[in-house]
Amino acid sequence: MPGDGRPRPEGDGTEPPWSRSDPLVTAGACALDLLSYVFFTDPGGQHAVSVTGFLLVALAAVPLLARRSHPVAVLTCVVTLDATATLAVPLPVHFGAVLVVALFTVARARPGRVTAVAATVTAAVTLLSQSTGRTPPWQPAVSAPLSTLIVVGTALVVNRWQREVAANRRLLADRAVADERRRIARELHDIVAHHITTMQLMAGGARANLADPEVVRDALVTLESSGRLALREMRQLLDVLRAGDEPETAPSLPQPGVDGLERLAAESRQAGLATGLDVLGQPRPLPPTVGLTVFRIVQEALTNARKHAGSARASVRLTYGEGRVTVEVRDDGGGAPPTDGAVSGSGGYGLIGMRERVALHGGTLAVGPRPGGGFAVVADLPLGADEADEAAVQYEGARR
Repeated sequence: MPGDGRPRPEGDGTEPPWSRSDPLVTAGACALDLLSYVFFTDPGGQHAVSVTGFLLVALAAVPLLARRSHPVAVLTCVVTLDATATLAVPLPVHFGAVLVVALFTVARARPGRVTAVAATVTAAVTLLSQSTGRTPPWQPAVSAPLSTLIVVGTALVVNRWQREVAANRRLLADRAVADERRRIARELHDIVAHHITTMQLMAGGARANLADPEVVRDALVTLESSGRLALREMRQLLDVLRAGDEPETAPSLPQPGVDGLERLAAESRQAGLATGLDVLGQPRPLPPTVGLTVFRIVQEALTNARKHAGSARASVRLTYGEGRVTVEVRDDGGGAPPTDGAVSGSGGYGLIGMRERVALHGGTLAVGPRPGGGFAVVADLPLGADEADEAAVQYEGARR
C-alpha cells in the first residue's frame, strides 16, 4: 500500500512484472521440491513415488512465474496445488521450496495485515492437508506453523534491512547534493568577486583618466557590463545557497573554463585513457559560469570514463552554436556506466553534480549508454544574447 513506508521490491509497479530471474527461481524451487519428493519418499511404503505425484509437484511451481505482479494470487494457487497434490497422492510431510518462495514474496511485497492473513491461511491449509492419518499428527502440527514463522520472519528482517539501506542512501545523496551546491556557490562567489574587482579597477582607471574621454568611455563600458553580469550571477548564487548556510573552509582558487579543456584531455591521456578534443563552430568568449560548468562536466565525465570504461578511447567535443554551447564526452568502453549513486573520483556524486550545474543555467543533460557500446554525456547550455555580448566586452576589456 502506498505511503506506508515499506519497500515494494515485488509487484509494486516500480519493477517489470516479469524478469529473466523469475524462470530461474521457478526452475530452482521446482527442482528442489522434485528432489525432495524423489529422495525422501519411501519406495516400499505408502509414500511411493508416482508419475502423478511427480507431475503435481512440478505443476505447483508454474504460478511462480507471475509472483512479481500477483504475489497473493500466486500464493493462493501454490497452496491450492500443493494441498491437492498432498491429498491426491501419498506425500511425506513437507513445506516445499515453491511454497517458501511464494510466501516470502507476499511478505516482501505486501503490508503486514495481508502478510498475516496469508501466513495464517498457508499454515492452516498445509496443516489440514497433511493431517490425513498417513503421518503422525505432531509432524505437520509442528512443521507447518514453524516453517511459516521462519519464512515470514526472514522476509520482515530483509524488509527492515532494505528500508535502512534506502534511508542511508537517500541521506548520502542529499548530503552530496548539499555539498555540491555549496561548492557551486563558492565558485560563483569567486566569479562575482572577480567582477567586482574589475569594476573597482575600471572605476579607478576612469577617475584617473578624466582628461581622456576615450579611455574613460572604454572603462565605463567595461564597468557597466561587469556590473550587469555580476548582478545576474549574484542572483544565481542566492538560488544555489538555498541548500543551507554552513560555512565553507576550503580556500578559493581561480576558477577554470573552456581554456582548461586541453589540459584535462592531456591529463586523461597521461592517466592511460586515449582522449581527443575537438572544437566545432566559431570559438568565442563564454560567461565565466558557463565556462566553469563546461569544464566541470568534462572533468567529471573523463574521471568516470577512466574508472568504468576500461581499455577504451574517449572524445571531447565542444560545439559553439547560435545562442548555445554544447559539450559531449563519449567513450567506446565496455565497463559498467556510473549511476547517480556512484561516487566519482572527485569526491562527490558526479552525475548529480552535473545535473545541478546544467539546471542552474536552464540547460539539458543527457547521460547513458551508447547504442554501439560505451557511454556518453551530452550537455546543452543556452546563452542569452546579452550574456554573450557582455562576455565579449569583458574579454576585450581584459585584453586591454
